[in-house]
Amino acid sequence: MKPFLDANFLLNTEVSRELFHNYAEKLPIIDYHCHVSPKDIAEDKQYSNITELWLGGDHYKWRAVRSAGVPEKYITGDASDYDKFKAYASVMPSLIGNPLYHWTHLELQRYFGCDLILSEKTCDEIWRLTSEMLASPEMSVRNLIRRSNVDLICTTDDPADTLEYHAALAADKSFATKVLPAFRPDKAFNINKAGLRAYYDRLSAAAGVKITDVASLKEALSRRIDFFDSMGCRTADHGLDEYPTFVRPNPHASDEALGVALASDGADVTPEQMSEFKTDILTFLAGKYTEHGWVMQIHCGVWRNANAKMFASLGPDTGFDTIAGNSITTFARLFDWMEQSAGLPRTVVYSIDPSENAAIGAMLGCFQTSGDGMPRMMQGSAWWFNDTLDGMTAQMKQLANLSVFGKFLGMLTDSRSFTSYPRHEYFRRILCRVIGEWVEDGLYPADAEALAQLVCDVCYNNTKNYFGFKVVD
Repeated sequence: MKPFLDANFLLNTEVSRELFHNYAEKLPIIDYHCHVSPKDIAEDKQYSNITELWLGGDHYKWRAVRSAGVPEKYITGDASDYDKFKAYASVMPSLIGNPLYHWTHLELQRYFGCDLILSEKTCDEIWRLTSEMLASPEMSVRNLIRRSNVDLICTTDDPADTLEYHAALAADKSFATKVLPAFRPDKAFNINKAGLRAYYDRLSAAAGVKITDVASLKEALSRRIDFFDSMGCRTADHGLDEYPTFVRPNPHASDEALGVALASDGADVTPEQMSEFKTDILTFLAGKYTEHGWVMQIHCGVWRNANAKMFASLGPDTGFDTIAGNSITTFARLFDWMEQSAGLPRTVVYSIDPSENAAIGAMLGCFQTSGDGMPRMMQGSAWWFNDTLDGMTAQMKQLANLSVFGKFLGMLTDSRSFTSYPRHEYFRRILCRVIGEWVEDGLYPADAEALAQLVCDVCYNNTKNYFGFKVVD
């Protein structure tokens, strides 16, 4: 029987152990997609207890505790921080097979030097230990990032954001980790959502352009892209979970759709109008990203806020989203249209639906025409509900079957927590496990130099080169 979470956790072959301990374990982290707060980094936030650090905005944990039958009071309600942590601790022994079990104990080990197994029995001791340690300046946000060996972070930022904290961090030479903005324009093209007029007023003020039609919207977005670029931005991210059937756009139809949206604050927009408008704006944006050399990231396959009652009570991103596969045909047509018209930038596609892995892997090959030594398109790491031992293993193998695994971009946290960086370790252990099994099974030669290069590329080099990040001033 193997020990739990020892130095060779998940490393089941000699090759996997050599690759992880000699190479993957030592590499810095580039976290090119996450949701941490640049304000908290700039102000070097200090957490008062483990609940604030772990449970304050983590819908992965909320969903797990909720699924164990715990009352909402102990998840997002008015229970004390201690009682919320105790509720999470009480659920932990039931989470066998869930990545949260591994993530939680990796974080306890890596940041608190704690080998205790979290449960109701150990709750008080872990609460005391973590509270004492979090009171130290060594556990501030910046020091957590330093301890995690993070070279670069891309936050997620709205086109209307001021980026004032990014500016402050760029000017602060005492903090070596680069913190760059990432452009997230979902609110600009989701014209069927309530609050559109108020959002366009905010975007208009930021861009210095009054948004009244599609032309002025594009001008406002263009100005904000220029601004983000001046702040070091190298990527744009899009949540296209509700992308409708592809319709080749025309300017008249797009203006008509926007007019209906502004008049009704999104209420009267038809699916056909959404198709026209969204394709038009996305194609325009793709052209701007191509001009600036940015990478376009697309997250798809999500059914948001499936529980309408809880959405009304708690709002978005609270643990009530689920898998809903999109048509890869729709995306292939969108990418083809971008390629024909404004230009298709380097693009990373993530689907939350694991059944789409093969379709994505096959689609990538249709657009690999960059000729610059890197793929034009790449599948992103196993995302969200697929961010598991089985999900990551399956995604890696499917990508290897259908594309060029050696160009894979590796891991990201997609997290709001500053102690989530062990997810990169988890990924790297699984990566080395998969590669080690291929070598042990005689499916790839035991070429130490080639294997080391492969691991270093997937864990670090590919991301740095693909996005064009400059990690050293």
